[in-house]
Amino acid sequence: MLMGEFQHVIDAKGRLIVPSKFREALGDSFVVTKGLDKCLFVFTRSEWANFEAKIRQLPLTNENARKFTRLMFAGAVECEPDNNGRIMLPQTLRTHASLGKDIVSIGMSNRVEIWSKERWDEYNDESNFTDDEFIESMSALGI
Repeated sequence: MLMGEFQHVIDAKGRLIVPSKFREALGDSFVVTKGLDKCLFVFTRSEWANFEAKIRQLPLTNENARKFTRLMFAGAVECEPDNNGRIMLPQTLRTHASLGKDIVSIGMSNRVEIWSKERWDEYNDESNFTDDEFIESMSALGI
């Protein structure tokens, strides 16, 4: 299971160190792609295969299904950490998530999300998670 929050930096060449706890769970090779909420998603190879199988089931005739498929697959890259645990993030992915120097990686059970520190700090503001509407929406999902 992937969990936790780690802050680190992207170097001048566009490389970032994947936290060691995440590297252990992600394995020698994993997939990074554009995520929702202006972040990046990082999937293990097996989770990516499960996700890909679900995407293949979406109807080609549905416009939103095509848009979602393009979002997830057009920017996807396979990454293998170097000996120092670093991966290279292509500019298209860094632009999608507005990544500057300071970033935050968070474990999300079956994936990792990579956020710009500034965007994460805004999103992670406690007031986003304490209003009644949010709490009621979780109850409707069975949480």
